[in-house]
Amino acid sequence: MKKEQILKDIFANDIFGLLVVKPKTNHRNADERLAANFQQIVDFYEENSREPELVKDIYESNLFYALNGLRDNEQKKDALKELDVYGLLDIPHKHTAVAKEYKTVNDILANDPFGILNTDDSIFNLKHVSKEQDKERGKTDFMARRKTCKDFKNFENLFKICHQNLINGTRKYVPFKEEQIKKGSYFVLDGMLAYVDKADNIKKVRHSKKDGRIRCIFENGTESNLYYRSLGKALYKKGETVSELLTTTDLIIPHINEADKITGYIYILKSKSTNADITTIPNLHKIGFSTTTIKERIKNALQDPTYLMADVKIISSYTCYNLTAQVFEKIIHTFFSSVCLAIDIFDANGTRHSPREWFTVPLNVIEEVVPLIINGDIVKYRYDNEKERIERI
Repeated sequence: MKKEQILKDIFANDIFGLLVVKPKTNHRNADERLAANFQQIVDFYEENSREPELVKDIYESNLFYALNGLRDNEQKKDALKELDVYGLLDIPHKHTAVAKEYKTVNDILANDPFGILNTDDSIFNLKHVSKEQDKERGKTDFMARRKTCKDFKNFENLFKICHQNLINGTRKYVPFKEEQIKKGSYFVLDGMLAYVDKADNIKKVRHSKKDGRIRCIFENGTESNLYYRSLGKALYKKGETVSELLTTTDLIIPHINEADKITGYIYILKSKSTNADITTIPNLHKIGFSTTTIKERIKNALQDPTYLMADVKIISSYTCYNLTAQVFEKIIHTFFSSVCLAIDIFDANGTRHSPREWFTVPLNVIEEVVPLIINGDIVKYRYDNEKERIERI
């Protein structure tokens, strides 16, 4: 049998197609390549909080030229508009590479942005090769971006209270999760306590990920207006979360002795009402005092206008010593008078009631105020309704 026939038989019996050579294909089309290239620019912006610039780093300079090229191409800008979550393509050119006229050798040497003509260093010093440490250096430097917090006096005592909570066990350190970043939350970053004062513009930007600017106050008297995701990346790497005040039936109060007497329980409740007039009220909480157990006190909430004729959920409760219900109610009503809920509730007999223990105030603020009432320091503070925080008088 001739060799040609043998080869034909081999190929004819290739039932699995092992001998078929398939042409190479590019799995990414032009649009996908364009999106991938632009994503590199977006990633650079997220990591550095600035656009790429024309510098000695070749990678960054390539991104600079790529971004300026995209800005000049309306068709590509339109194709990338869904990925342009930071409006990079609409920002006017901050830098433009201008062609220069070279008349002398000195002109050429003076315009050497990448140091190619610099012969001072050894040729074995690969200074323009991308290294891991260069990437780390390019990441956001939180310390450099911080500035003095001019209204730090409004936050100073919050840090003192948080430290005391950590000491007495009513707060604890927990592993960081991104969803914990919200107004009123505490974190430890590089060993320093931080407080999120504002997180109003956080929203989903792409791939179900959130981002936006937040205001973060640090216990050393500085602040930073940084991105949600930037803070998240830093905390995942070298930080942790300080928990909210732990839900407990006992608040650990130092120096309690046999002469001290348990006089009742402070409780924070949230309504389970399905009434639209109730459910649409933000940050609605009931703050009360009971001489009996909380569960006993709320067992008939569904029939009690004090509880808005609906069941309630216990958010937090505190054991109190030497504090009477009348004193607590007077203090809490005075302190939160500007946000006391004004509503009329009718019982099963049609009788009108006006409960006055419900307040439209964030939970984290209430949890800061209760310990101040217990230890008597509440007289040193006031509540700012517009800023939704307590301030030292």
